[in-house]
Amino acid sequence: MARGGGRRATGGGRRVVRALLGGLAILIASSIAWLGWLAIVYPKGPGGGRGREIRVTVASDMDLSVLSARLHDEGAIGDPWLFSLYARLLGADEHLRDGEVLLTDDMTPRDVLQRIARGYGEATVRVVIPEGFHRFAIAARLERWDVCDADDFIAATEDRGLLDELGIPGPSAEGYLYPDTYRLSPDLGAEGVVRRMVGNFHRRVGPLFDERRAALEDLHDTLSWRPHEALVLASIVEKEAAVDEERPIIARVFLNRLRDPSFVPKRLQADPTVSYGCLVARDAAPSCAAFDRAITRAMLQDPENVYNTYRHDGLPPGPICNPGIDSIRAVLDHEPNDYLYFVARGHGRHTFSATLEEHNRAVARWRRR
Repeated sequence: MARGGGRRATGGGRRVVRALLGGLAILIASSIAWLGWLAIVYPKGPGGGRGREIRVTVASDMDLSVLSARLHDEGAIGDPWLFSLYARLLGADEHLRDGEVLLTDDMTPRDVLQRIARGYGEATVRVVIPEGFHRFAIAARLERWDVCDADDFIAATEDRGLLDELGIPGPSAEGYLYPDTYRLSPDLGAEGVVRRMVGNFHRRVGPLFDERRAALEDLHDTLSWRPHEALVLASIVEKEAAVDEERPIIARVFLNRLRDPSFVPKRLQADPTVSYGCLVARDAAPSCAAFDRAITRAMLQDPENVYNTYRHDGLPPGPICNPGIDSIRAVLDHEPNDYLYFVARGHGRHTFSATLEEHNRAVARWRRR
């Protein structure tokens, strides 16, 4: 009996040991899986915002828990405990930057860590270039994100040797700086950023030009245009149109003005071209001396502004912004109509007219409201 009882005790002990070892194995596996999630999955999780800019002051001797709480309060990260643990896991708490850093509320935890700590991940920043940004706005954003100096970027966009190398016939890279989300490093330099953006343009827009070869040939046959001129018009459409369905209509209005023999002189009369001209050559046009984004009557009448489509026939010398693919497509797939005029009627929409009399009535109607 005693030997039998001892055997039962020994068997029970083995079962306990096996259970403990099994539980320990599960715990270890769970811990490894959780740490793997923290190191691989968590850093790539998107932020919860829509790109709002956040400025946070960081000190190299700052406690990471305090910094994480501040980042959370500002909306830069979600769970401050998780972020603090993630940063400690990588040893980033010993490498915090000194000074103010610029973040956005849609950055991933990895993006945030790269900004607040030196030497973690690639030294890149995520920069969003919206559709319709001109190169001056792009330059300011790149400088704000410490990618490159704004003046250096503008100079690179006007470098004739670089433009020839990239196949750009216009006076600058305007129009070819494709609007997109980029990961950029300061090591690229201003010229490298221009190359990256123009290369993206060719990858995105080149296939569209190939698909719409017949439309480009029609523009060449009727107006002697190359793809560059189509891009110039697309940049004007980008600035004039606020709703997508109006882009092809507005594109056709401008084409009608250039093609219709009865419409003389052949002037597009687009306000955004005047504004852009003042940005490019403020000193050359007297009316632009006090330009602050508001268009004056003197600016509309100033022939010294070479981009002024109220005073100069045809297209301006080059694109006035960097249009999105929808505006480029609108020029190639313009909607047939006989409109020659349009006036804003609120909420980003326009009233279109085929005759000057109709247009004047529409203008009077909307001014009374």
